[in-house]
Amino acid sequence: MIHLKKQKIKRRLQQWQQVRSWARLIREAEILWKLDQKELKRLGALELTQLINEIPPSYRRRVNLWLIKFSLGTRFDCRESGD
Repeated sequence: MIHLKKQKIKRRLQQWQQVRSWARLIREAEILWKLDQKELKRLGALELTQLINEIPPSYRRRVNLWLIKFSLGTRFDCRESGD
């Protein structure tokens, strides 16, 4: 019983860390996207698009919560995945 609880806690912690990491990467891409230099802006837009496509649908709702905390403009439509 205790072993199962430890596994559940470890799995939730790993999921939390992954979700937070996705949101931080999006924050960095948005910062690039908002710069005035054309090449950095283009790189930021490409990174942001790629990140949005890579995030698993099951994480999107949680990533959205981090994006709100980071005051970012990017958000996911979570209705498709049933979250």
